Amino acid sequence: MSNQGLDHNIVNYNEKLDKVRSVLRNEEDLLESLTMIDALQRLAIDYHFQDEITEILSSIVASHDNFVDNDDSDLYNVSLGFRLFRQDGYHICPDMFNKFKDANGKFKQGLSEDLEGMMELYEAYHLGVVGESLLDEAQNFALKNLKNALTHSTEDRARVITDTLKHPYYKSLARFRAKHHIKNFEKRHGPRSDILLELAKVDFNIVQSLHQRELLEVSKWWKDLGLPKELRFARNQPVKWYLSSMASLSDPRFWKQRIELIKPISFLYVLDDIFDVYGTLDDLIVLTEAFNKWDPSQIEQLPHQMKVFFKVVYDFTDEFSSKVFEKHGWNPSQSLQKSWARLCNAFLVEAKWLASGELPSTEEYLKNGVISTGMHIVFVHTFFLLGQGITKKSVDLVDNVPGLITYTSTILRLLDDLGSAKDENQDGRDGSYIECCMKEHRSSTIDDAREHVSCMISDAWKCLSEECLSPNVFSPSLRKASLDATRIISLIFDYDEDHRLPTLEEHIKSLLYESIP
Repeated sequence: MSNQGLDHNIVNYNEKLDKVRSVLRNEEDLLESLTMIDALQRLAIDYHFQDEITEILSSIVASHDNFVDNDDSDLYNVSLGFRLFRQDGYHICPDMFNKFKDANGKFKQGLSEDLEGMMELYEAYHLGVVGESLLDEAQNFALKNLKNALTHSTEDRARVITDTLKHPYYKSLARFRAKHHIKNFEKRHGPRSDILLELAKVDFNIVQSLHQRELLEVSKWWKDLGLPKELRFARNQPVKWYLSSMASLSDPRFWKQRIELIKPISFLYVLDDIFDVYGTLDDLIVLTEAFNKWDPSQIEQLPHQMKVFFKVVYDFTDEFSSKVFEKHGWNPSQSLQKSWARLCNAFLVEAKWLASGELPSTEEYLKNGVISTGMHIVFVHTFFLLGQGITKKSVDLVDNVPGLITYTSTILRLLDDLGSAKDENQDGRDGSYIECCMKEHRSSTIDDAREHVSCMISDAWKCLSEECLSPNVFSPSLRKASLDATRIISLIFDYDEDHRLPTLEEHIKSLLYESIP
């Protein structure tokens, strides 16, 4: 394309942004504003309008009673408002749903005919926190009626209901689902859909081009690093690792941070392989000691491959720390060293359990498993890469594994254990929470154990949601990164019978290689 053509496209793109921004700012109907915000988020173009969205939501929350009591505030609008408020960090009370109950305290049965309202009520449930029984009631009511509706709905309507049940917005990755929403957007929205659709399509292709350039840079870094040649036993999956970085830091403006984040993510996978399929227990003890002391002189007796790996992580941490200090005025080296040492300690505990043939208690397993997921490694690097709100208080919290990490890690560990397939390149053996649970409760069936784990995952999501509400010492960007890291977990462990990841592979193809015409 010529420079003149490129300039024209940029001007056209900016004009679309300005037009949508003008519509959003001038919309006087608050309920219409909520619908538009939802559309922007589902199309993954909301990052352009964050200031406007924040202003609209704060004004509606300030007039909370007017919003709830408004004659137009039907089940759909109240549910949508609740979800958007909670997503933005507002600890808004679910009592607003009491207006939809009858004299007996049950949801009015007549609401079952409002399928749009039922779907949005089901969406709202996923923003609940522990102890909110009203939202649990709402979920049961919505789920029952939506499943019943599937038996007599048109094919198109059934497809929409099924998609809502399978992919609730709050637990899905907006950019990963953007193409789906673009495809179905015209069917569900009015005249404004044209300008939003045009913008969404152009934006998707622009961001895809950005991700392609990032992936090229990441692939070159990984190849030049030389670890795939030195450590042939380890996984070599830079595209998959990049997708994790892309998911965690989804805002297109964080391109530099994404490129940096994939580096500790890749080291995390390689270290897991060293402990799981390569190192002897004696060597792993020495390696763990070296990470705890952060001392290269401790690794002299280790095999060459383990020396190479330690030196790579050691040098990267030094380089990373220098960059953060230069940009944000804080040296993160101690926090990073602690996180690597903590991870090695957890890996070593699992290696010793495996060597002894003994299963730990469920409490011991999960306490250690939260650390051995490596999510703390991802979180601490993300925290310093974003550089928002770095204070002694926030750094101390990061160093001591706050709830944002704990609950994400719990979900990862339990979802991993709930699956039955192993990673395609892994020959090592790991214990699982289900095994430990079956040992403790010998009268339980495996189905009982799996049901118990599913409930624990649901509770962990509620705890994570509460951690993301305001006021909060961590920035909105970091909280979103933690949520997005949690959202990609189900894709990472969605193995088929051939030990492959078809859903993740489809997302890779769609996000990185297939543009929108």
